[in-house]
Amino acid sequence: MESRRGPLKSAVPSNVVSPVRRCSRTACGRPAVATLTYVYADSTAVLGPLATYAEPHCYDLCAEHSERLTAPRGWEVVRLLDGSAPARPSGDDLEALANAVREAARPQGRAAGAGGGRAIDPMEVARRGHLRVLRSPDN
Repeated sequence: MESRRGPLKSAVPSNVVSPVRRCSRTACGRPAVATLTYVYADSTAVLGPLATYAEPHCYDLCAEHSERLTAPRGWEVVRLLDGSAPARPSGDDLEALANAVREAARPQGRAAGAGGGRAIDPMEVARRGHLRVLRSPDN
């Protein structure tokens, strides 16, 4: 695009997008650490960990703005943040998963036809809820 003075230049190149989400508050450029959502039916503001994806009806807030957050009179603020909680799965999570797999792998001595009317898969060793443990084709 050209003007009388020459080609127009953008202040920020359009092909450069910051991978870091920023605080939604006006004039704040700090990185976002929490997401704010309003539940209008319950008059509740919910402040939780930073959402995986930016949503149009949610607000990303930096640490300072999330700490200073207040709600309108008559509204409740629910804070789901816990500074001591790990951001990634902990050893306890992995141990619980391993225990569930071990328990599901134990033979349960089911009688033939005890699958509630379902056909029993000969490769299936055990079942727990929607999880199935299957025998390796090599065995």
